[in-house]
Amino acid sequence: MDIEQKERLALTGDISPEAIRTRLLAARKSIGMQQLEVAKELGLKKTTFHSQESRGAPGLKTMRYYYRQHRIDFNFILHGDFSQLPQDVQDRLFGALQSA
Repeated sequence: MDIEQKERLALTGDISPEAIRTRLLAARKSIGMQQLEVAKELGLKKTTFHSQESRGAPGLKTMRYYYRQHRIDFNFILHGDFSQLPQDVQDRLFGALQSA
């Protein structure tokens, strides 16, 4: 996959709620977890986590969790920047984005 394909999949530069939602879904799918599992890890109600994900409006606690536990950083979630991510993380994220 070349850089242009990755940028299209990650919606790089798109900060709309829809683009952030797409990246949040890919982040969760890339770690193989369901909404309830992530919500429990965060100490949130499932409805709260679902709302963040579906609105494309993650809370700081959610973004920090993805960064600290899964190496998916704020730059990717909010802006689609992926070049700084480790290759194994990129591979999982782009696999999730392609299957979406």
